[in-house]
Amino acid sequence: MTTSEMLLKASALEQTRSAKYAKRKRVNQIALVLALGAMAFGLFWLFWILFETVRLGIDGLSIATLTQMTPPPNDEGGLANAIYGSFLMVTLATVVGAPVGIMAGIYLAEYDSKGWLASATRFVNDILLSAPSIVIGLFVYAVVVSRFKSFSGWAGIVALALIVIPVVIRTTENMLQLIPPGLREAAYALGTPKWKVILSITLKAARAGVVTGVMLAVARIAGETAPLLFTALSNQFWTSSLNQPMASLPVTIFKFAMSPYENWQKLAWAGVFLITMAVLGLNILARAWAGSNKG
Repeated sequence: MTTSEMLLKASALEQTRSAKYAKRKRVNQIALVLALGAMAFGLFWLFWILFETVRLGIDGLSIATLTQMTPPPNDEGGLANAIYGSFLMVTLATVVGAPVGIMAGIYLAEYDSKGWLASATRFVNDILLSAPSIVIGLFVYAVVVSRFKSFSGWAGIVALALIVIPVVIRTTENMLQLIPPGLREAAYALGTPKWKVILSITLKAARAGVVTGVMLAVARIAGETAPLLFTALSNQFWTSSLNQPMASLPVTIFKFAMSPYENWQKLAWAGVFLITMAVLGLNILARAWAGSNKG
């Protein structure tokens, strides 16, 4: 092969490479534009929902909204009893569900990661994570409400706790599995008991992720309506007794938003605004907590 032929072949090869590079670059630019377009499309609806929630929610928000009880149609009132009911049930459901979820997650990650009981637990946990919340509400209705012949705050707490548990289990297990095995082995080499290794080393190292999971579980149950419709129902009056039906923000929003009364609709938007800000605040707090502990 002569020198000129070699040069021609090299030139042709270079042109082929340049053409392929230009094609890859065009494909990359098209993919980038499509990805940015998809992101912009999603963010547009998200910010529109937030904008409408803030615009209409602030219009119905006042001091009376936070201090007065839910009113009859075409009368003045607020959401105080619904806010209190939601706060009480969400808090107690978290107190019940979070420890159970954390302990179950510890068992799956530290004690029996491959046994039949662990496999069965993960299977049931996956079902609970994917099941619609209304199914959990119907289950608690059949087991608790029907047995005691009454809607109650306790039934609502049980339903919400059953939603918290699988979220916390999954988060705790995943966070503990991310801890390097070397930390455990070093502690075992010093003769540290297993329970102390878990409490003092692995769980402490994973606390940011576990706390984040609990916060996200709280944010989820704060806006649940379907389980409470079948368990706590609602109450127009202020009540601290968990043995009685109890008002909650999600159920009150559902009832007021579907009504033809203007004052109820304004209160519904105010309730939507309060829940949205609470959930948004919890998500921001969870991310800030996780970020600060990583740093």
